[in-house]
Amino acid sequence: MKQNRASGILLHPTSLPGPDGIGDLGPEAYRWVDFLYRTGCQFWQVLPLGPTGYGDSPYQCFSAFAGSPYLISITILLDQGLLTKADLAERPEFPFERVDYGPVIEWKMKVLNKAFKHFKSGQDARLMSEFVAFKEQEKTWLEPFATFMAVKAHLGGGPWDKWPDDLRKREPKALEKFKQEHADEIESQSFFQFIFNQQWQDLREYAHQKGIRIIGDIPIFVAYDSADVWVNKELFYLDKDGLPEVVAGVPPDYFSVTGQLWGNPLYNWSTHKDTGYAWWLRRMQAVLNMVDIVRLDHFRGFEAYWAVPYGNDTAVEGQWDPGPGHDFFRVVKEKLGELPIIAEDLGVITDGVVQIRDDFNLPGMKILQFAFASDPDDDFLPHNYPRHCVAYTGTHDNNTSRGWYDNAPEREKDFCRRYLARSGQDIAWSMIRSLWQSVADWVLAPMQDFLSLGEWARMNYPGNPSGNWGWRMHPDAINEGLAQRLHETNYLYGRLPQDEKQAIRQALIEEMEGQTMPH
Repeated sequence: MKQNRASGILLHPTSLPGPDGIGDLGPEAYRWVDFLYRTGCQFWQVLPLGPTGYGDSPYQCFSAFAGSPYLISITILLDQGLLTKADLAERPEFPFERVDYGPVIEWKMKVLNKAFKHFKSGQDARLMSEFVAFKEQEKTWLEPFATFMAVKAHLGGGPWDKWPDDLRKREPKALEKFKQEHADEIESQSFFQFIFNQQWQDLREYAHQKGIRIIGDIPIFVAYDSADVWVNKELFYLDKDGLPEVVAGVPPDYFSVTGQLWGNPLYNWSTHKDTGYAWWLRRMQAVLNMVDIVRLDHFRGFEAYWAVPYGNDTAVEGQWDPGPGHDFFRVVKEKLGELPIIAEDLGVITDGVVQIRDDFNLPGMKILQFAFASDPDDDFLPHNYPRHCVAYTGTHDNNTSRGWYDNAPEREKDFCRRYLARSGQDIAWSMIRSLWQSVADWVLAPMQDFLSLGEWARMNYPGNPSGNWGWRMHPDAINEGLAQRLHETNYLYGRLPQDEKQAIRQALIEEMEGQTMPH
């Protein structure tokens, strides 16, 4: 993947401001893209965009193909005539620096169901035609997902392994009966996906017009309680009752002394290989239809993955089992072409992982917060970066840079100050400048670091089952002063778009020529 020197910001859409308790794909998202354009940033990185379940994690979605209805903009639905002002009369007062997911989900689904009723009773033939076309185009995943969500809602929201046997096992007669009796509920789920897709693609096109590419995220594993597992049980290590035999995680590491027990079911890779990785190819293509570049989370798992016996309380006990390795990426490249993939190669990385990454010319990741625990030879220090990498101050799993510094051991803080040649007073921006100076082709930081926010603004605490994914950007956070500061940083370190670089260079040449002309 050819890369030019560029920069970007990591900000999940849920963190945008807005009136409905959660960021969405409406006016504030367009304002955000305008901000990126003014700063000279060329990338907007997001987390997975799917419908979240227990714990509200975008890494534990009800589908690897669907979009989150909670991201749908009510404002746009109002402008489209799919809602009326009366429909919003009971809008609650939501906090604007935190997502309170319970009330948000209740409110948004109530309003989205009203929009669906208006749609069904309306006369918008064009929209109806587009909906029919969308259902046909996406039917491979959409129909089973919509059914899955309708069954889940009908049965009170419980996981599919607790459903009645006939629905849990997807017996044809039971499924057909449910579809006939609950056709409207299934149709509404398809409608929400249609509206999400429409709003997202409009926003993405606007970003492209501004020269901004979107970096998405594919978690290697899917949630157990998902349409993906319910429909494709043979692709996972499940017992005869549909329960996992082993689950995913990582052994003790930087983030946790007991490892991380993710609990996702593990792939039966031999079955995937027998199908030519058909499910994975569909998944990769679906995400690449939504974003321009993909961060492949837990890249290590494609070489070998940590398998924990089902029922364990921690990830300490487990074993490394082989993943699909080179064969997987060979097939994906053969079927989909060049791979616009960032390899999340953090943690315990073996020679085999490096070999796969390098053989397919995939850039790996560097995290500046990890750099100060050892010495000047540390791979995460900017002077040791290769050009072909993507460097971050931190990710969604890290503390904010200010929060990291406030909590770091004094030895690490001292090394950090000495390395950056700064006092530590403006630590987040000092780290940003160091990263931007590096030879890394692409550099990014979470928005929290550009705002110099402390630990309270952290997005996720790995290992904590609740209290994550809630941070939202204050409505007044974006301002001209911040835009100018970031633009200046992009200019100084050669990370502006090429056309803007050329325009500035030409203006400088003309200015110099004007100064040297004889009077």
